[in-house]
Amino acid sequence: MQINQNKRKIRLILLSFLMSILLSGIKFLAYYLTDSNAILSDALESIINIFASGFALYSIRLSALPKDTNHPYGHGKIEFFSAGFEGGLIITAAVFICVGAIQRFLEPAPLANLSLGSGLIAITVIINGGIGYYLVKEGKAHNSLALVADGRHLLSDAVSSVILVASVVMVLFTGLEWIDSAASLFFGVLIAFNGFQLLRKSVAGLMDESDRNLLENVVEAIRQHKKDYWVDVHNLRVQQYGADLHIDTHLTLPYYWTLQQSHEAVREFENVLKENHPGETEIFVHADPCLPQCCYFCRLDDCPVRQHAFQHDIDWDVVNLAKNQKLFTEVKIG
Repeated sequence: MQINQNKRKIRLILLSFLMSILLSGIKFLAYYLTDSNAILSDALESIINIFASGFALYSIRLSALPKDTNHPYGHGKIEFFSAGFEGGLIITAAVFICVGAIQRFLEPAPLANLSLGSGLIAITVIINGGIGYYLVKEGKAHNSLALVADGRHLLSDAVSSVILVASVVMVLFTGLEWIDSAASLFFGVLIAFNGFQLLRKSVAGLMDESDRNLLENVVEAIRQHKKDYWVDVHNLRVQQYGADLHIDTHLTLPYYWTLQQSHEAVREFENVLKENHPGETEIFVHADPCLPQCCYFCRLDDCPVRQHAFQHDIDWDVVNLAKNQKLFTEVKIG
């Protein structure tokens, strides 16, 4: 299953890489025909697509490799590097685009064949938009940051191209050629913002920043399958590396259980989490023995050592389960 997912991701990013080469050629042809600075900006940004898709292809192939002695947690983090690399390239291109736009403001040049050029760019909008949407959809389905980043890059490229086509049409109708440079400058600022967003996502992943949505999905799976003998869950930590999910947590179980009973309960807990994630899931569960204070929120009816009557449940939410302490320390008993 995992092997098929990896092959599919590689095919998708290879499609993106090949189409980026084709679309780049079309955009430079449009620039050659029109001498439009806005179209040149779009063409320069498309070169970034080629390098970004190439690096994404490499990162996906590397992230698909199994764990080894040097990489006990797998190779999934390479996808964060891929997104960061793409973001850096986008920001670099944005700088060159803005500089070129300012120079064209200072030194205007005549434009030509705008109708044909805008038609060629319109073709790239349709192709980029379609492939970008598909990559984002598949990337989310397979938990691949590299695919999502490349897809969003293509979508932003398509949106930017729409703006550029609109600017070219405005030049055709108004004859105001400075609109071309203004659109180029706006385009540069827009892709710089997109590049910053990718860099932000990359750094967050490399620094193991908590993903709120991912954590909420794991907590919801635990809540839906909660057993009476899962007395308490705390110190829950969740990280996504490529398609691989890593979870570690503490699970409180009845202290009088045998080692075999605790082992089976932990395995059941792990299976619940694995069944709710499509990729590889690595789970480390530390089993804690219950304490007398746990009786106040423990629903285990046939407990032979209960010291206090059940009073109320504790809400198993993201905040509570992520705390590095047993939940009864936060509860007022009375």
